[in-house]
Amino acid sequence: MSDISSRIKKQALIEKMMKYIFFMCALFSIFAVFIICLFILVGGIPAFREIGVINFLLGKVWDPSRNSYGIMPMIIGSIYVTVLAIAIGGSIGFFTSVYLAMFAGAKVKFLLTQIVSLLAGIPSIVYGFFGMMVLVPFLKTVSPNGGGEGLLASGLILSIMILPTIASICKSSIEAVPKSYYDGAVALGSTHSQAVFGVVVPAAHSGILTAIVLGVGRAIGETMAVIMIAGNAPFIPKGLFSYFRTLTINVALEMGYATGVHRSALIATGVVLLFFILVLNLLLNTLKKKSNQGGMVKKHLITNSNVNSFSFSKVIMKRKVLLSQILKSTSIICTIVSITALLFITVFILVKGLPNISINLLFGKSGNAQMTLFPAIVSTAMLLFLSLAITVPIGVFAAIYIVEYAKSNNRLIPVVRIFTESLAGIPSIIFGLFGMILFSNILGLGRSLLAGSFTLVLIILPLIIRQTEETLMSIPNSLREGSLALGASKVRTIFSVVLPCGLSGIMTSIILSIGRIVGESAALIYTAGAVRYMPLDYLSAGSSFSVMMWMFASEGLYVNQAFATAAVLLIIVLVLNFVLFMLDIKFKKVY
Repeated sequence: MSDISSRIKKQALIEKMMKYIFFMCALFSIFAVFIICLFILVGGIPAFREIGVINFLLGKVWDPSRNSYGIMPMIIGSIYVTVLAIAIGGSIGFFTSVYLAMFAGAKVKFLLTQIVSLLAGIPSIVYGFFGMMVLVPFLKTVSPNGGGEGLLASGLILSIMILPTIASICKSSIEAVPKSYYDGAVALGSTHSQAVFGVVVPAAHSGILTAIVLGVGRAIGETMAVIMIAGNAPFIPKGLFSYFRTLTINVALEMGYATGVHRSALIATGVVLLFFILVLNLLLNTLKKKSNQGGMVKKHLITNSNVNSFSFSKVIMKRKVLLSQILKSTSIICTIVSITALLFITVFILVKGLPNISINLLFGKSGNAQMTLFPAIVSTAMLLFLSLAITVPIGVFAAIYIVEYAKSNNRLIPVVRIFTESLAGIPSIIFGLFGMILFSNILGLGRSLLAGSFTLVLIILPLIIRQTEETLMSIPNSLREGSLALGASKVRTIFSVVLPCGLSGIMTSIILSIGRIVGESAALIYTAGAVRYMPLDYLSAGSSFSVMMWMFASEGLYVNQAFATAAVLLIIVLVLNFVLFMLDIKFKKVY
């Protein structure tokens, strides 16, 4: 009896200890957001104190040589390029989603959806390089001042970058609208196009707005793609071909050599950028909350006292046949444009890059005489190993607590989700600033792969948590109940039944994280470093694939190597997408 009692006590202790560990992991995202905001704000306070908040925000001159630090040109530049990107990419993405969700046949829909997913995985540095090598030279031929860089080039590249995000979320929102809405419209005499644009699309407005907000966040926080084609002059843009800077570009360009007030002013620029992003995240969570509470037309239909008077015929009467046909044609044209853009970028990079890939480029010695990818291969592998080794347990354990332990009325869970979403929405350059302040400077790690790995942990953590949470929620409760009925403890059930069943989804989150790490550049330049040499250990500086490509492109002496690196990155994206596709098939077969 004493042995049985001892085992029971030991098991209870393990259960309590593991629950505490799961709980602490769930709190990590809250801690991460607070600590990032705290360090960025503290780093920017000296600038606000010396320059003055009003002078800093509304000043029109940025000239560190004259102690003039006004970021109004950068604020306006960020707003202009974001509005332009949303106007182009948001419109094309929306109409593409409508075609995919409501007009495309099953086979065409499947194929085009995979292509759009591929577009989402292309690293931003590849977009920027494409813009620099193709778009800018083309715009020079039509520019009134002979310059291709500027607002238009940046807006076009950003519109392509945010297009897949907007298209994917809008598509999911449209497909989530109850089929009864569409059936009711058709039963009352509406054509297919009228029912789609008169009933289904308005019903999905909450999800569409969410997609637009996410697109705004992606555009306003982008760094590396824009820095290569914006012209980077700290002036208010006067036209589509004007050189300009965004808030992110301002930080990335000057942080490497800034000191004193100049350095603090750049960190304060990050504070302003972080404020914009947190406001967008607050708006995003508000939209999601309304959607979850029935923010679509379902709420209107149910709560409106004149329910019966809101008939589909009233909507149909407002949607003329000609208009619906024009909108359908627009959706087809936008889909062709978006798919053509992807195929053109992909084919162009592969055609220009594959012939330049060689054994020497991949595995040759890199130094002053030549630059090769071998140090980037080693550095990226080291970054992947350490960041995933830290993040996967924390992310999976946080998801376990959210799904397996938290009650439905637990007030902590919505807070954890909000902070996880906020962490996911923080721009890479802010992570880079935080990593430089805390890991590189305060902890004394300098520019090293260790500092870069710790920074990457914060970047990929929300991805691991969200994907794992969705996977665990999809596992039937009957499996858990069966294990518990056979006498297994909750912890044993989780590790022996739940996690093995969710392995496919967890692997999906890891693969997505690998893609994010391989394509990351802005956060690593000031944490891991930008060097051409082989790292000796984790305390050595090292360049990831994307950082090495940025070095190839920015120096202007290694254009062929830059094309080859872009081709390698695209091949990695293709392979990762194929693996995700196979995992998705396997996951659907299991459930």
